[in-house]
Amino acid sequence: MLKLVLNFGFCKGCYVGDQGLAAVGKVCNQLEDLNLRFCEGLTDTGLVDLAHGCGKSLKSLGIAACVKITDVSLEAVGSHCKSLETLSLDSEFIHNKGVHAVAQGCPLLRVLKLQCINVTDEALVAVGNQCLSLELLALYSFQQFTDKGLHAVGKGCKKLKNLTLSDCYFLSDMGLEAIATGCKELTHLEINGCHNIGTMGLESIGKFCRNLTELALLYCQRIGNLALLEVGRGCKSLQALHLVDCSSIGDDAICSIAEGCQNLKKLHIRRCYKIGNNGIVAVGEHCNSLTELSLRFCDRVGDEALISIGQGCSLQHLNVSGCHQIGDAGIMAIAKGCPELNYLDVSVLQNLGDQAMVELGKGCPLLKDVVLSHCRQITDVGLSHLVKNCRMLESCHMVYCPGITAAGVATVVSGCANIKKVMVEKWKVSERTKRRAGTVISYLCVDL
Repeated sequence: MLKLVLNFGFCKGCYVGDQGLAAVGKVCNQLEDLNLRFCEGLTDTGLVDLAHGCGKSLKSLGIAACVKITDVSLEAVGSHCKSLETLSLDSEFIHNKGVHAVAQGCPLLRVLKLQCINVTDEALVAVGNQCLSLELLALYSFQQFTDKGLHAVGKGCKKLKNLTLSDCYFLSDMGLEAIATGCKELTHLEINGCHNIGTMGLESIGKFCRNLTELALLYCQRIGNLALLEVGRGCKSLQALHLVDCSSIGDDAICSIAEGCQNLKKLHIRRCYKIGNNGIVAVGEHCNSLTELSLRFCDRVGDEALISIGQGCSLQHLNVSGCHQIGDAGIMAIAKGCPELNYLDVSVLQNLGDQAMVELGKGCPLLKDVVLSHCRQITDVGLSHLVKNCRMLESCHMVYCPGITAAGVATVVSGCANIKKVMVEKWKVSERTKRRAGTVISYLCVDL
């Protein structure tokens, strides 16, 4: 049977009114997926009519920025849409009553995403008590949620595998501990800007959630090394780790992850200033399956770290933007050890020069995307060596590279048959290069 999907949200201010949605409900009785976004003319009347008409088939519903949709609509959904599996709500006009109606009336609900500032613990308790099949829960920007709600989820949602907590300021370690002890099938966890969650909460995840495969910690100033030591000991299946602005996490934590989670495939770190060579060297020694490494603005990471990575891993994606201690030696080690590299961002590396470009050209023929912007020592000579052998190159960013001239830009355009995007100062593009590029390059110049 053909799956019917409607998405009213391609442009802000899309006018879909009650009559239109009611007509959909009458005619499209096999509708499975409905997304309503910025539908300013839509009211509860339209959505209630649709729920009556398509309730038996509807499996996925998204509502965002529809200012006239209230709890009345969700009550209709709860009453008629018994097959609903996915619900995404982003609205300040939805309250506990609406979420409670869906939790009570939609027993098959597996995915719930909420960004509703007027929803409180009462609604989350209903979810924990009623939505026993829930597998994914995402809570964004809640000022009224506390640990009480997470306790209910941990107690009732035993099948939960994916949890996102973003800007939920009143959640603490106790709430996360309830999730850890109750939801032991958890595989994905993201904590973003929840400033009262600290080391103890994440330690419990390491102790009880042994199937964790992906962990993202963003702006978590209170989570320290001991938390990741426990994750390293307990979560042997971890494959992806993302750390952003975690000022209390350092090399000891990364060493523990490297030694305990040797199936790690993705490591993304940004502005974690206590992480340096020791941690990344350990990753190179133990995580031979690593294919993606991003170390953005990690001031203490230098060539020693990349030499270890080049010796132990076969990277496909590398971003070391803003790591000022990295120079030619580190990138040359990557070039020699990672022949499958297809993405490279070395922007803002002041010590990187042509020698590294020569080795990249020799060792990484599969490169498709390269970012060289703000690399002051790279010249046309190095660029020509890179282009000569990297025939699959599709994108090259080289803004604010004073050593690269119009001749270097022309070399990229003429030497790379697959080139689609070049970012460079406008004055470096000759008239001949403009003519040759034609429509192949989507963004040839920027005025700087």
